Amino acid sequence: MSKLGNLGARLHRGEVGYDFVGNRKIWYGISILITITAIVGLAVRGLNMGIEFQGGAVFTTPKNTSVSVSQAETYAEEASGHDAIVQKLGDGSMRIQIAGIDTDKSNQIKDELAQDLKLDSEQINADLVGPSWGDQIADKAWQGLGIFLVLVVIYLAIAFEWRMALAAFVALIHDITITVGIYALVGFEVTPGTVIGLLTILGYSLYDTVVVFDSLKEQTRDITKQTRWTYSDVANRSINSTLVRSINTTVVALLPVAGLLFIGGGVLGAGMLNDISLSLFVGLAAGAYSSIFIATPLVADLKEREPQMKALKKRVLAKRAQAAAKGESPEAPVTDEAHADEPEDAAPAVVGPRNQPASRNRGRGRPSGKRR
Repeated sequence: MSKLGNLGARLHRGEVGYDFVGNRKIWYGISILITITAIVGLAVRGLNMGIEFQGGAVFTTPKNTSVSVSQAETYAEEASGHDAIVQKLGDGSMRIQIAGIDTDKSNQIKDELAQDLKLDSEQINADLVGPSWGDQIADKAWQGLGIFLVLVVIYLAIAFEWRMALAAFVALIHDITITVGIYALVGFEVTPGTVIGLLTILGYSLYDTVVVFDSLKEQTRDITKQTRWTYSDVANRSINSTLVRSINTTVVALLPVAGLLFIGGGVLGAGMLNDISLSLFVGLAAGAYSSIFIATPLVADLKEREPQMKALKKRVLAKRAQAAAKGESPEAPVTDEAHADEPEDAAPAVVGPRNQPASRNRGRGRPSGKRR
């Protein structure tokens, strides 16, 4: 832990670092490849929408049902004529979900299931969802997501600038696309819990992005008054200075989510935990990646299209070429954060002991009252 803390301090001071912005084409290519894979999976397999969105019925059996999951799935499909999803819950009961059936037919299916499972019909609990209600849920989910994105863009444009708002918006779309694509490839059911997970990961993704943007905004306040760093250089320093913090917060958030996904959902068989935990797990990882590898490099690309930043980059590169011709170091890392943003021609700070002027009242308070 001490080594990690020392590394974080050195990254924050700019003594060491990785060129994230300089290698941005690699990250763009990786993100495009992952996004295309997610879109293809979404187009080919589609989303496994839950009954909350398309209507249907959910039947819950009593505890310690002796029938296997595969056998219960066969019984449910024979009774309904539709595909069924059966999940074994932690207490031994079963959750049988059948989508796309009429609510009038649910009683008949319930009676046939009870006969096949050798149970009393009253022991099976049935929850019915109409298709119109599912459509309303889907519309509200899309409306909530759209309002969230609009408010985020407006806030970032006011708090920072439109380029950062655009980069954050691209990162959010990147995270949503990857998460939805993973859902399509894995085949997990999309429920209201999935929507909750998506909205939650967007907040986490924005948190990491805003932390880097805040550091970038502070360090580029008077960037055109110096000729040591380009905007991309400062953007890269901002990523490195917040890198350890982003990794720590992401790992701490992923650990309990991984417990929900692999233990709660996989071992205990908790159905809705799968829906929420998968979206959280994939979204948190994608959000941490996009805030470091996508959002900030994209801001650097957009900013360096400005005439002022182009002129600054030209001056910085010219100065580095002159320094290299003289055999000097083209750039020196700034280790004093207090003077990291000062212009190069600023007056140097006073270093070493200073001679204090003699006090005129040095002789006062002595018995003779005279000076010596």
